[in-house]
Amino acid sequence: MNKIICVAGPTASGKTALAVELAKELHGEVVSCDSMQVYKYMDIGTAKPTIEEREGVVHHMLDVAEPQEDFSVSRYCRMASPIIDDILSRGKTAIIAGGTGLYMDSLIRGNEFAPYPSTGRREQLEARAEQEGIEVLMDQLKAVDPETAARLHLSDRKRIIRALEIYLETGETMTAHNLRTQAIPPKYSPIWLGLDFAQRQQLYDRIDRRVDVMLKMGLVEEIRSLLSRGIPSSCTAMQAIGYKEFVGALDGHCTVEEAADLVRQSSRRYAKRQLTWFRRNPSMNWLIRDDKTGAEEILCAARRIIQETDN
Repeated sequence: MNKIICVAGPTASGKTALAVELAKELHGEVVSCDSMQVYKYMDIGTAKPTIEEREGVVHHMLDVAEPQEDFSVSRYCRMASPIIDDILSRGKTAIIAGGTGLYMDSLIRGNEFAPYPSTGRREQLEARAEQEGIEVLMDQLKAVDPETAARLHLSDRKRIIRALEIYLETGETMTAHNLRTQAIPPKYSPIWLGLDFAQRQQLYDRIDRRVDVMLKMGLVEEIRSLLSRGIPSSCTAMQAIGYKEFVGALDGHCTVEEAADLVRQSSRRYAKRQLTWFRRNPSMNWLIRDDKTGAEEILCAARRIIQETDN
């Protein structure tokens, strides 16, 4: 049997529940693939599965970073890949579940990432951006890596600096690096399961209900607690959907209900982007839920796909 299964889909589509059921049936463990569930103390707003929701199934890649830390796709892959290898070495099934498409694709491919050396080069580039303006660095990037420069906007300061750093440290452009790594065969060959809905409004209704549940569970209090720990509202984790909006409410810029409406709108837009990402995957087996399809029917459909793929 294929020992790796990817459960992908938009926010609030039921990925966690399906992953847990599959793990129980297939002697598996779940590897979370969510760029926000990696952070400690951020449970409600990230929809991190509770102990009860995990139903005794081992979950990995939850609570592995402090909220004030910047977390990257390269760090995720460095941490998650050995976990998958360990699960497989013990004869178990690795079920990778989440909605962060970049993390999931990079993990499955086994992408090589350009190094982050501590040579001071990045700090020098950041100082130049402050003193001379990001336009100067963009012009330099255009000269050495026009393909990457064409994909970036001047407002994308972080990626402009990173692309230049890669070139100056390695002598290889980001474009060349990406082409080289994409030519390498994928490290893993999973069964891909994607969750979606026959009617988009079904997904939107689930998102709306999730926001209501988060508020009842104490999301505002969770955010207040994070701020009281000294975690800056400007850090990457606190800029996540479901956090930045309520920080604004706590600062008096809007009401809690207005913030909740913003979370619903942002979550819907994010769900559309997630679906666009996962639909590019030709190996995805889509599990479509309609008004008459519940969790049990989705689980049965997933079982059939897994059995057919293994036969």
